[in-house]
Parts: sequence; structure tokens; C-alpha cells
Amino acid sequence: MVEYVWPSKEDSSVLGKSIDKIDGVPKCTGTAKYSYDINPDKVAIARALGCPHAHAKLKSLDLSKAEKVPGVVAVSAMKKVGDEIQWQGDLIAVVVGDTEGAVAEGLDAIVAEYEQLDVFVEDANLEAAEAAGRTAKAGGKVQLEKEPDGDDPDFEEKELARLFKESAAVVEGRYGIAAITHMCLEPHGSTCEWKDGKLTAHLSTQNVSGTAGQFAAPLKVTADDVTVHCDYIGGGFGSKFAVDRWDSLAAQLSKDLGRPVRLMLDRDLELKNGGARPSGYAESKVGADKDGVIKVWDTHFLSAGGFGGAPVNQSVIPYVIVPPNYRRRGTNVKINTAPVRAWRAPNHPQGCAMTQTAIDDIAAKLGLDSYDVFERNLVNVEDKDRRGVYAEEMKIAAKLIDWKAKWHPHGKGDKKGSVVSGLGMALHTWGGGGHPSTCMVKIHPDGGVETFIGSQDLGTGTRTVIAIVLAETFGLPVEAIKVNIGSSKYPASGPSGGSTTVGGVSESSRHAGLDALVQLNEKVASKLGVPAESLVAKGGRIHAKDDAEKGLSWKEACSLLGMSPLEVTSKGAPGRNSKLSSSGVGGVQMAEVEVDRETGQVKMKKFVTVQDMGLVVNHKTAVSQIYGAMVMGVAYALFEERLMDPRTGAFLNSEIADYRLPRLGDIGEFVVEIYEPESERARGVIGLGEPPVIGPGAAISNAVANALGVRVPVLPLTPKRVLDSLQLAARNA
Repeated sequence: MVEYVWPSKEDSSVLGKSIDKIDGVPKCTGTAKYSYDINPDKVAIARALGCPHAHAKLKSLDLSKAEKVPGVVAVSAMKKVGDEIQWQGDLIAVVVGDTEGAVAEGLDAIVAEYEQLDVFVEDANLEAAEAAGRTAKAGGKVQLEKEPDGDDPDFEEKELARLFKESAAVVEGRYGIAAITHMCLEPHGSTCEWKDGKLTAHLSTQNVSGTAGQFAAPLKVTADDVTVHCDYIGGGFGSKFAVDRWDSLAAQLSKDLGRPVRLMLDRDLELKNGGARPSGYAESKVGADKDGVIKVWDTHFLSAGGFGGAPVNQSVIPYVIVPPNYRRRGTNVKINTAPVRAWRAPNHPQGCAMTQTAIDDIAAKLGLDSYDVFERNLVNVEDKDRRGVYAEEMKIAAKLIDWKAKWHPHGKGDKKGSVVSGLGMALHTWGGGGHPSTCMVKIHPDGGVETFIGSQDLGTGTRTVIAIVLAETFGLPVEAIKVNIGSSKYPASGPSGGSTTVGGVSESSRHAGLDALVQLNEKVASKLGVPAESLVAKGGRIHAKDDAEKGLSWKEACSLLGMSPLEVTSKGAPGRNSKLSSSGVGGVQMAEVEVDRETGQVKMKKFVTVQDMGLVVNHKTAVSQIYGAMVMGVAYALFEERLMDPRTGAFLNSEIADYRLPRLGDIGEFVVEIYEPESERARGVIGLGEPPVIGPGAAISNAVANALGVRVPVLPLTPKRVLDSLQLAARNA
């Protein structure tokens, strides 16, 4: 019977080492083809027209002039007269043409009339939202250690009041995080082509296996008639799981025109329609004992999910550190923006930013070291198994940033003119369990090895992970494995979301590889006259465990297959007590900043992440993933937000030149440490993509508060918000 386990660290040849991405060269040289780069013969170009108003009714739509533009081959309406439009940029019509110029002229020729309606985009203003009738209660939850004595309708309020009265320190504050939009370098869209009644959709997607059926239904064909293809994707981050309405239209237009059609969103339409991470604002009251251990938490939060989208899930407040007594209540706000979509670690960055800033404020009020307060509050971490892991990770992070030497009481650090420095930290958690995945391994008689999985590589190194797992299994170099992914015709694998991909494909690849090796070993055993279970595959050979000389080279072993390749298809086993993967990861992040009190400018000096993820498959791409998350964290902490005109609902910074993101000089020094003792490695492969993007907002906000002695309550921490907070503190002093 096959035992599906990983080799020990000492026995691993490539597993856990630092391996270059196997698709690095095509990406760096420009030979990698993304959806926009697919250019079938006679491909037509399509572009969409967006509504200029945030809330309006379409009174009339005249496409006739556009249809007459030379080079325009089709014009299609995406809205009907009388339709109500709920956000600026919602798609009205699409023009298809032979050239970019013809399409641009056709878009200009469309005549649309609108009746403008009331607009509301003020996601942080509860009074205005209530006055506009744009709110809905989001429920809540109360957890109290003490049980009511009898039927007292006021028990909840009385008990909370008692707990706060008995607290040695109480902090009341407002903490918030602005909405940000998806900013994928490759916008949403596809290139669609038909042949013999079957569709091939070159779709920019995080869900290769799951989108064929989504194309099929509106086209009235079967999923077998559709092939979704995506070799490379220029970013998704949670926004590209489904076939969008513009993709379905591209497929229909291609069918109607009898030629391929490429439709990708323009940059401004991408930011307006591609989805956003919802904002979150919390009015919190927190009580702690004299050591800073939190005993009670009362929060009312406000969140906006766009028009019809889901706002922040209140279950993440309070976050990670959850005291024994808490109450949370929420209000949802409906605003005239596109519905939200998943954004790397949905809900968690907001929950962390609205929770762990208040913990730091408790430390400031008590005059305690923030590190000590976070450490003491590990008793309030809900997952008891993680408490010791966090403690160890905190020690490592503190050493890497030199916390004990650099920390000072809030607002009491050394000044260099108007510049002050500070330290801050935060904890994060995530699941990361592998998704269902099926892998087919093909071993050729000449020794070649191929693998087929209907997965996708978001740029995180999925191809390389698969190659490493099979190279380790067969005792071959990574370059000996040909990885085939990116097609819905390959064995199905789950979407790349929730940090589930690495666990899923590692499991299915290891299962298929070991199953194939059993069959190959039987042939080798027969040739050598030894028991099959005594054989190992290592160093390009299959040989007896106790006699390396008694064996065959890999090619010699594969020649025993005869004329036909060995094909084995196996599924992974997430959720079946597998020893290959599990779930539940976390980490600690610490930030060092400088803040100019005169200009309000925040500058990153050093940023440390200590992260666990079970067993590491590829150390190099794991560290790279963390670096990328840290850059995104600096972005939303200091620069990135969706700016809306409250009067018109216009998305003011919906162009790449205006949507502020950090440059190389903005991020400071990054330090990454992967926490992988044997206890973590024994847990198997767990996903990494999302966790390290969660804590930066809180850690950086806490560092700024430590530097200034003043909390800047809302992210991003722009110069204006910093100066406004300093002025307010001065007036209240």
C-alpha cells in the first residue's frame, strides 16, 4: 500500500529548496502569451463604452452612426432603454472593428441620453447614509462570560458597563480603512474564437476548470463544446473567478461574426467594473486590565459593498485576539459603485486594521511596550494551538527589527528636526487548506515526464511547485518535468482563491506521482529480481534502498514500459486526514517608519514579516509571495484608495496615472523569515498567498501612532490625514 507522505528534510533533494520559476524566462523575455497576446487570424478588436454617470436611467441609445463607421463590423448594446445604471462606468455598449482606430471612432459615434438620478457614495458617513435611506442593519453577536440571572432585558448593557468600569484602561476610538479597487496589470477580458461549432476562450482567469460551463449556458452549448485556455494571467487577486458579461458577449459576437473577437476592458473601465475591496469603519470601545490584557470589546462597524455587493463580514471584528467579552453590531451602506469582489484575504485586512490598532492604543494609554501587550494578549487568541507559534514568531520578528533597542513610548522618540520614528506590529491568520484537484501523470518510454492539471498560474509559481513535487517524487531534476496547465480540458482542479492552490496541486501531484512510481517500480523489481517495496527513486535512478548499485537509470527503467506511456490519474485528498496538507497559518509583521510632522509624509524604513505555512515546497517563490504581499500592504496603508466625488459619484482616480501605488523608493527595507520548524513542516503543504497581506495596514498604522503619539484613524495614512490628526490632537490638548 502506498503511503502518501513527504520525505524528511534531510532526504529531500529539491523539495523546500530555492528553485527558479520554470516559466521565468518566457515571462521576462516577453514570449509568454497572455489573453491579449492571442492573435488568431482575422481577429476583431472590441472595446466597451461606459456610462459617464454614477446613477442614471438610460433614456435613449442610438448605435446607427457607430455602425456606419468604416472598419466597424458590429455594435452591440449591453443595456436597454429604460435600464437603471447604478455606477459610473457600467457598460452600455460594445463596438467591434478591424482596427483600434475604427473602434475608437465607433465609440465616439454612439449617442446616449441619460436621466440622472440621486447619487450616494459616502461610505464612511453614517448620518448621511441614514438620511439617504441607504443603510441596513447587519446583525451582530454578543459573547459574555457571565450569564444573566433571570430574564433581564437590560443585562447586556449593564454587564458591558460593569466590565468597562472595572477595566484599568479604556480606549474609545474610530478606526477605518478605505475601499480600494482591483488594479490587475492585465485587465479583465478574453479572446474568443469558434471552430467547427466549438468555442475556445482565451480567458484571463483564476478558474480555468470552472469557467467552461459558465460560457456554455448563455451560448446554449454544452461545457464539452467549450475550452477555456489561460497559460498566463497578469494578476487576479480574487477578481477573476467568473465569466463576466463582457466575456459572454465576446463569445457571442465571435460566433455571430464568424471570426475571433478580443475584448479587454480599458484601464478606467477596469477600475470601475473589476471589483473592489469594501471599506470598513469601526467605532470601538475597548477595556483592559492593568497589564493590557483585553477583557471587553464593544464595536459598531460600518461597511459599504457597492451596489448589491457584500460588505465586510463582521465576524472578523475583533480580529485574532478575541477577548472573553465582546459585542459587535454592524450597518451596511449601499453606495453607487460596482459590487465588490474578493480581494486578497477578503475581510481580514479590514478586520486587522480596525482591531489591532485599538490594541496598540491600549498599550499607549497604559504606557506599556506594545510588544508586551500583544504578547500578553496571546491568551485571547481563539486558536489555542497558534498561541505558542505566535510567541515564537514575535521573538524572531523583534530580533530582526531590533524592537527592544528601537521601541519608545508613544510620541516620545528622538526627533530629527520635524521627523520622528516609530515601531508597530500586528498578527494575522488564514486557512489555506488545499482545494480538490486531479492530476494526470504521463511517463514516456524514453524517460520523459509530463503532468496535466486544469489549474492556472497567477504568477505565484504554480507550475514550478508542480514540477518540484514530481521531481522530488521521481528523483529527477526539476527541468525534467513538463508541466501542462491552463486548459479546461485537463483534469479538473479548483480555482486559485483562498490560498488553496499550492495545497491542492501538491496533493494531487504527489498522489499521482507515487501511484505511477508504484507501477514503474513493479517493472523494475521484476527486471532486478528484488521486491518492489525495496526500491527508491533518487538521483536519476531507481535502485534498492540498501544497495544503490543494484538499480537502473531512470531512462532504463522507463524503457521497460514498452511502446506506450504510463498514464496515471489521481486525486488529492484535502479533508481526508491527509498527511500531505492541512490548513491554518499565520504570522507576525513589524514596521518601522519615519513621519515628518510638518509635511505629514510617512516613510517606510524597515518592514519585517515572519510567516508560517507548514511545509515549504519552493523557498524562493514563497519568499517572493511574501514580498509581493508586503508591497500591496504598503500600498493600501499609505497610498491606495478609491476616491469618489460625493456630489456626482465620479470615480476621480480611475486611471493608472492617478491611482496611487508605491514606487521602489516608497517601500523601504523588507525582511522575510519563514518559520518552519519540524512541527510546522509535519503539517504538510498549506497556502501562503493571502496571509502576509493582512497585517501591514495595522502594523504601519501602529508604527505611525508610536512615532506621533497620535492615532491617524483611517487608512491610507496620507499626508492630509496625518496633518489633520495632529491638528485635532493639538486642539484637544
